[in-house]
Amino acid sequence: MYIVADIGGTKTRVAASVDGATFGEPVMMDTPLRYGDGVAAFITHARGLSNGQKIDGIAIGIKGVVAADKRSVITAPQNILLDWKDRPLAQDIEAQLGASVRMENDTALVGLGEAAFGAGKDHSVVAYLTVSTGVNGVRIVDGAIDRGRAEIGGQYLRAGDTLKSIEDHISGAAISDRYGVHPKEIDKDSPLWEELARITAFGVHNMLLHWSPDIVVLGGSMFNEIGIAVPRVEYHVKNIMRKFPTIPPMVHSVLGEVGGLWGGLALLGRLAR
Repeated sequence: MYIVADIGGTKTRVAASVDGATFGEPVMMDTPLRYGDGVAAFITHARGLSNGQKIDGIAIGIKGVVAADKRSVITAPQNILLDWKDRPLAQDIEAQLGASVRMENDTALVGLGEAAFGAGKDHSVVAYLTVSTGVNGVRIVDGAIDRGRAEIGGQYLRAGDTLKSIEDHISGAAISDRYGVHPKEIDKDSPLWEELARITAFGVHNMLLHWSPDIVVLGGSMFNEIGIAVPRVEYHVKNIMRKFPTIPPMVHSVLGEVGGLWGGLALLGRLAR
């Protein structure tokens, strides 16, 4: 019996896997802002999902930069989960559930899930980029998360006369601040989406130069039906690429809101080998 979880800034999903290859219906809850409440809720759900069976391993994806020892989260981006920062999360869960815990950044686990079970399956080097409230990405090499920490959203790009991070150019939070409405309320035919596809393409272009992936998977809420069109990002990348004669395929993620749970299974399976 295994437990996989995705602790996001607003929602947390927890699921159980009997065979290490699939998982049951996830439990979803609002992520508690207070660390103690979050640990208590996690323990309650994990025990309920295990139904008395021994838990052999736990994989958790969490928003923020995870410490090198994979035991705690050391930053709270966008001032989310501030009370969770520098807390002994893995230790506290292990003490109560008696199973080893491995943590990764939430984007990294989603990328691993897409590489192992989703849109990047059967490719050796997968680049995953998420654009939602924030922006981040990860490289997966031969089924493993790259050991280096990536914070793709922090790279600086100039659009017109404006130099700022790509996150401040294209994230959902940035668009909401700029227009005063949620991005899904902006007309799908607005020229904004083409401009965002063009700016996103520069970020993807940089990923190609640094990571040389076999495929690029694009995910997150800003790539929904009302949002940035993946084919338009690919179009702009082709137009600006000068270093490589061809570019890898660019596809939409397929695992949706449970990508991090699939990534947890992939992580536990790799650790067991």
